[in-house]
Amino acid sequence: MRHAKHPREVLLASMPLLFALHQFIEGFVWLGLGGTIGDLALQNSSLLFILYAQAILPFLMPLSVLLIEQPGWRRTVISVIVAIAFGLMIYMTYGVMGFQTQVAAEHHSIAYRNAETESLVTGGLYIFVTCGALILSGHKVVRWFGILNLIGLSVVALVKQYAFSSVWCLYAAIISVMLYWQFSQGNIRWMRHRDKDAEKNSASIGATASPSA
Repeated sequence: MRHAKHPREVLLASMPLLFALHQFIEGFVWLGLGGTIGDLALQNSSLLFILYAQAILPFLMPLSVLLIEQPGWRRTVISVIVAIAFGLMIYMTYGVMGFQTQVAAEHHSIAYRNAETESLVTGGLYIFVTCGALILSGHKVVRWFGILNLIGLSVVALVKQYAFSSVWCLYAAIISVMLYWQFSQGNIRWMRHRDKDAEKNSASIGATASPSA
């Protein structure tokens, strides 16, 4: 996060840290399923994990992209995606908090089952808002992060659909290292792209004014 040079970059720069904390929480879920910690701790850690995975993350991801996007058609479309993501977050929060989530270890993965939040509609919207904004971004590295996430989501949905939330979040946490690397290299900069646009505008104005001079 210290590589973020502008407040608009902070949320996207914090994604690797948030993914790491998310995986840390799931570590307690594993401890609970193994009987190392009590049932109450298992319930609380499971609730925190699934609340972030299914409700909060699909809103924070497009919002982080919107904050670093420059004015234009991309930002307009991403704004619509953020609005949809906000509605999805409200609904998924209702589902996670209002209905019991069953948690079990299956084939070396954790399966979280909630009848209210698991459907074709919510699954489609989840993929759309989580990856859509990333792929539409004007920043090349952010687009690649979105493409890799979309590939990961698709593979997990086909291979381990029963443990979708757990496996995909682990995959996303691993590839989020590329965000850290790109921030450290200065390749994700809101101010840099704004300054480039300003330079282009100044150059075009100068080129237009020079013949009359």
